[in-house]
Amino acid sequence: MQNEKIEDLVQKGVMLPLMEEFYTIQGEGYHTGTAAYFIRIGGCDVGCHWCDVKESWDPERHPPTQIGSIIENAKKYSNTIVITGGEPLTWDMSMLTQGLKDNGLSIHIETSGAYDLTGVWDWICLSPKKIKLPKPEIYSKVDELKVIIFNKHDFKFAEEQASQVGEDCELFLQPEWSVREKMTPQIVEYVMNHPQWRISLQTHKYLNIP
Repeated sequence: MQNEKIEDLVQKGVMLPLMEEFYTIQGEGYHTGTAAYFIRIGGCDVGCHWCDVKESWDPERHPPTQIGSIIENAKKYSNTIVITGGEPLTWDMSMLTQGLKDNGLSIHIETSGAYDLTGVWDWICLSPKKIKLPKPEIYSKVDELKVIIFNKHDFKFAEEQASQVGEDCELFLQPEWSVREKMTPQIVEYVMNHPQWRISLQTHKYLNIP
């Protein structure tokens, strides 16, 4: 019965499977180089073969945590909170984000968009995946589109995704880490020929920080 109760609380977003939380420097995309407090929520069934946090996939590995505790920790460190995963929209983000907003915090999310958009957000970074495409309704709401480039076919995918976002959305191409030496020069050339795009690098990995 107790397990069933916890499962219900997780489904309602009162508790969430918390993988980790940490204060660091944003390493990717539009806000690269800025301080932020990261909340990594467990659970993802998108299944990218090159995912660098596969340990986030199984929510059973991460303890259900009261959102009040998550909020109390977050507000000690930074005005900017980044909620990531896993895929955070696996769960209802409404109560967590409202609690963070009530404390005057700016809330960002990185999501594949594969699930319904819940929560209140100051910045939405959409990182779409071919194997489980974003819900159509998210495209008009995103501030940043970040497409991971693993091979040359991903440039076509990037353009298909960019055609669906708003005209003010920031566009980024990011080399997948394991093929960065091969793909970064191709991204450089592509951006020079298509200057509406910008390059995102995983600078936190170069800096050897979380």
